[in-house]
Amino acid sequence: MKFQQRKPGLVALLAICIIILTSLPNPIAFAQHGVPAAATANRSAGSAAEVYRSDTVISVHSDLVLVPVSVTDHSGKAVAGLEKQHFTLFEDAAPQQITHFAAEDTPVSIGFVFDTSGSMRSKMGKATEAVRTLLEGANPDDEFFFVNFSSEARLAVPITHHVEDIRRQLGSLRTTGTTALLDAVRLAIAEMERAHNSRKAIVIVSDGEDNSSSWTVGQVKRSVREHEIVIYSIGLPSGSEERSQCQPGLPCGGALLRDISRQTGGRMFEVNRVEQLPSIATAIGGWLRHQYLLGFVSTHAEKDGAYRKIDLKVERPKGYPKLNAVWRHGYYAPKE
Repeated sequence: MKFQQRKPGLVALLAICIIILTSLPNPIAFAQHGVPAAATANRSAGSAAEVYRSDTVISVHSDLVLVPVSVTDHSGKAVAGLEKQHFTLFEDAAPQQITHFAAEDTPVSIGFVFDTSGSMRSKMGKATEAVRTLLEGANPDDEFFFVNFSSEARLAVPITHHVEDIRRQLGSLRTTGTTALLDAVRLAIAEMERAHNSRKAIVIVSDGEDNSSSWTVGQVKRSVREHEIVIYSIGLPSGSEERSQCQPGLPCGGALLRDISRQTGGRMFEVNRVEQLPSIATAIGGWLRHQYLLGFVSTHAEKDGAYRKIDLKVERPKGYPKLNAVWRHGYYAPKE
């Protein structure tokens, strides 16, 4: 007996459609969260973000603004043990409620931006020693990448957990050419998009000269304001016998490094003697390990893309020394 295959009727087709639709995620939620949080965690307000605390991943609303804060004593040593109630946040002078707080020693993603231009020839020993000292204090779950630059910026070691990859790169560096510092920072920010840790830092090792970048200071400032990356700089100033080689009208040396770092809540450390390197590397390591991460949802609901200034006050608990704090100075609001 032969059976004739019949086409499904209208009712059957509707039933199939209903089954398919009910098996899909919430269409509204899918539209809001279609981009994986891991790919957008280091973007500014208006993007998805995640805060990692120990083994727990806390998913955060897309309007959350994250503010990294480093607190030190009078000697520059990082101060741990503060709680959420010790901080008061302001956006454009308006107080904000701190809704998320993290202070644990969690893994860090660190990008080294290393100057190999001709002006660094006499400083290479100190510069490589600085990076080696920082690597000695690394945690097993930290990850790293390495950008070196002279006339052009180059990603020499993509992001990795293998410290030895960075050490080998340090041993092969040669100085030559002009200086594209700002372009190197741009490349490091792009590579940090691939980072897996919620804490992200760039460490610049340079004399702060720039004479061949296509990027401007203004573009770098805007970019670092749009990303939740803290920048630390180890400044190796030119000697009195060396002539500065910066672009006309551009901040130079320590002034340029300081300007870039302070936008992010980081700091520039100037090295005048090689004996300073261990203490400076220890200080940067302490700032990385004992950084506070504050989160708030702005009371300013308008999505106008404007730059909003962040201010912070820290209350000193009883028995603590005088405290100094540095933090991310502001962010760009989302724009519709």
